[in-house]
Amino acid sequence: MQLTLIQLYEKIRASMGPSGWWPADSKEEIIIGAILIQNTNWQNADRALERLRQATALQPDRILALPTDQLHNLVRPAGFYRNKSRALVSVLGWLKRGNYDYPAICQHYGAQLRNELRRLRGVGPETADVLLTYIFDVPTFISDKYACTLFTCLGVSSLTDYRSLARRISLPAEFTPAMAKDFHSLIDEFGKIYFHPLSKFQKSFLSGDRLIIPVG
Repeated sequence: MQLTLIQLYEKIRASMGPSGWWPADSKEEIIIGAILIQNTNWQNADRALERLRQATALQPDRILALPTDQLHNLVRPAGFYRNKSRALVSVLGWLKRGNYDYPAICQHYGAQLRNELRRLRGVGPETADVLLTYIFDVPTFISDKYACTLFTCLGVSSLTDYRSLARRISLPAEFTPAMAKDFHSLIDEFGKIYFHPLSKFQKSFLSGDRLIIPVG
């Protein structure tokens, strides 16, 4: 069956139900988690997140007030602790200058918000798109590894990295922020079930489907 992007979302949701994901109690926790998860797994990121929670209650101002050595020690379980500590300070410091008023920050930068995020230390393309979607409620397609694998299985060729998919996919106008969040989460949940090993995809409810990507 040939599927448009929204039909793909609807089919995954109908089969798997709403995701209820990202697993976090606040936007601040999502921001911190999005930095800690870089180049590691959720178990390691969660260990660092819990240490930060115990030390600061994940309050940005308390994190920014930490001595560098203490911040390094708290972040250490997530790996790359020096870079991730600098990224936390950069991102949280930028948000503080905007009084942590996410709608106002979004309105101020408008269409340039992604570019502003990319200028921050430690914010690559994927992290920028996660922040746009989950923090600023700007519906954005997150072209992570699970999405690249899924779309390759659905017949999209030449997907080699994040940018190669991001250049070809944008969410239709009918996608709401809630739908964009749910879509990303469902793709990742689908990948956890059917991509380990990849041969399991052939037994999935998407086996035999092909994705239609509009040209231009």
